[in-house]
Amino acid sequence: MAALILVVVAAIAAVFFLRQGTEPDAVAAQAAAVPPQNQQPHEQAVLPPLDIPAEYTPRPPDVIRAAYTFAAEHPEVLSYVPCFCGCEAAGHKGNHDCFVRERAANGDVVAWDEHGTECTVCIDVATRARQLFAEGKSVPEIRATVEKDYAGAASHTPTPDPPQ
Repeated sequence: MAALILVVVAAIAAVFFLRQGTEPDAVAAQAAAVPPQNQQPHEQAVLPPLDIPAEYTPRPPDVIRAAYTFAAEHPEVLSYVPCFCGCEAAGHKGNHDCFVRERAANGDVVAWDEHGTECTVCIDVATRARQLFAEGKSVPEIRATVEKDYAGAASHTPTPDPPQ
């Protein structure tokens, strides 16, 4: 009987201990999902060359370049905006990943993801986010608007919530 009581007390203590740490751990996990260099604006004097296919592009080259430039300079926005094209299957976590493959520790873009040159949804999400940002909207407002715009999409990236 004493052993049973001891097991029950240990189980209750374990549950209490685990539940106590759950919420802060979840917040920490969300923050850790976005690398530090993506949590603030980043101006870069010289961006890597962007190879836009000469044949078919889903949007004009200047619109594609603007999406890539916005992703490079504003990871603090696009890292928190989901993409809705199905690119989560490629490991993308948010719309930022549709354009930027790799950043240096200082935040500079060192490699582009070419997916963004070919995908209308990726380009349109980034363009919408850029327009809303230019209007002075906050990152949570931008995300909410984009999510509303794509409410009927079949899937979206597992994008962390923006800081409040």
